[in-house]
This record gives sequence, structure tokens and C-alpha cells, in this order.
Amino acid sequence: MAVGIALQVRPAVLTDQSPLARLLHLGPQVHRHLDWRTPLDWIGTPPFLLAEQNQRIVAALACPPDPGRIAWIRLFVNSGVLPLDETWAVLWQAARQELDRKGGGFLVAAIALQAWLRDLLQEAHFDHRQDIVMLERSGRPLDEVPLPEGISVRLMMTYDLPVVAEVDALAFEPLWQNSLSALNRAYPQAVVATLAEKEGRVLAYQISTPNPLGAHLARLAVRPEAQGLGLGYTLVADLLQRLAQRNIQHLTVNTQSDNVTSLNLYRKIGFRVTDEHYPVYVFEG
Repeated sequence: MAVGIALQVRPAVLTDQSPLARLLHLGPQVHRHLDWRTPLDWIGTPPFLLAEQNQRIVAALACPPDPGRIAWIRLFVNSGVLPLDETWAVLWQAARQELDRKGGGFLVAAIALQAWLRDLLQEAHFDHRQDIVMLERSGRPLDEVPLPEGISVRLMMTYDLPVVAEVDALAFEPLWQNSLSALNRAYPQAVVATLAEKEGRVLAYQISTPNPLGAHLARLAVRPEAQGLGLGYTLVADLLQRLAQRNIQHLTVNTQSDNVTSLNLYRKIGFRVTDEHYPVYVFEG
């Protein structure tokens, strides 16, 4: 698609990986979604669009849907050759058109880590839905917690992932669900991944990943009918014990600012809310 005289928009292809990697490294404005996949892993999954000037990539935008009709903005980068608002407007218009050709009805979302991205999203009529807040905990694990009656905790295995995806879909609204594809990528990155089950039926799970300070509780989900039984507390208490065995004392977690249940759980376990918080913007197309 031609825009004006000099700017061209086209889908990204695998041979664009190297120039895109350089742009991600050097670009003055770069947004990467907090994801199990790197931005370049999404090449070939539309919409992943490039803006070129004189056959040089000057900007890129990727918002491929996953899961279902949820399309997170997984990448936006601008080289600075053209004004930020101009490249954003061109690529966002093209992405919307591509999503419309898929049948429309998508919810496009972004976690705005930078002020300049918040400005672009607001100008494009994205709505501020909530914030992501970060919590952290350091020190000794909890005293041993008795398991709820009939509940056992074990390490997650690869063959558990389909049922884990089922639990995830039931536990969260579509915006926050992890697809089976995402979980297949998350599992190998885990430092500890565990399940709570009863009579062989998976009721809850957690996946935690390593970070430079210790570990991050990346996912905690409980089947709706099993909520209120203390399974979230049980899994996090067990996680802290397993991390301590690896000499990991620091654990972070993030959740939505309006998720009162999760916030109360983490405070009960000894997490404290940090100053880090990031707004979530959504656009219903």
C-alpha cells in the first residue's frame, strides 16, 4: 500500500529479521509487549506491517491476534526518520484494515510502558481500562502450609499443557487468557511450574520464570469452581519453598489494579505493591 509519495507499507517477511533487529536495537521509540515470544517471532503472523521509505524500513507495527480475537500490540518501533505520529497513524490504519478483512470484532490492547505510546493510543481513541501493578516479596518462605483436603501439588509436565490452557481460559476474561500456543512457549522458560489437582483433575496451576533478581510469578490460575479453597495460596506457598531450595529469595508478580482478589492474596502472602504501574489501553474494532 502506498502512502503519500515516498512511504510504503507491506507485511514483514523472514528476510526482514536482521534489519528489524537493528531497528529494535537502535530505534529511539520502541515498544515491546511483555510476552512469551520475542517481537520477531511474530513475523509471518498478520498483521505484522513495515513502513518503508526508499526501500529502508523506518517503522514497524505488529498486532497479531492470540488468543481468539484479542490482538495485543506486540511491537511498535519508529526509526525517527519520520515523525512518530505520522508513522504510527499510517501503520495503525493499515493494521485496522487488515483486522477488518479478518471479520472485525477484535479487541486491540496495549500495555503502555512509555509516555509517548500513551499519547499515541489516546490520540487513536484507545480507552484506558486499568493498570498493571507490580508486587515483590523477599525473604524466607512461608511456614509449611497444610494442603486442602484431597489436594496434591506436583510439577507440571509437557503433557499437562492442554488442560492447563483449559484452566486458563476458564479463569480469565479473554483479554488476559493465554492460548495453548503461548503456554507451549512459556513452559520451557519456567524455573518452576506446578499444578494443584484433586483425584487427577487439574484445578489450578502456576508458572514462574527466572529474572535477574530471582524469579517472577508469571501466571497463577484457578478453575472458577475451585476458587475460594485456598489453592492460589497453596501454590504460591509451595513455590516459595521450591525457590528457597534453589537459594532464590526474591519473587515478583504483577496483576491488574482492579483485581481485588489477587491483590488481597498476594498481600496475605507478604508481597508489597511497588511504585511500578503501567496503564492498559484497549480499542474495540
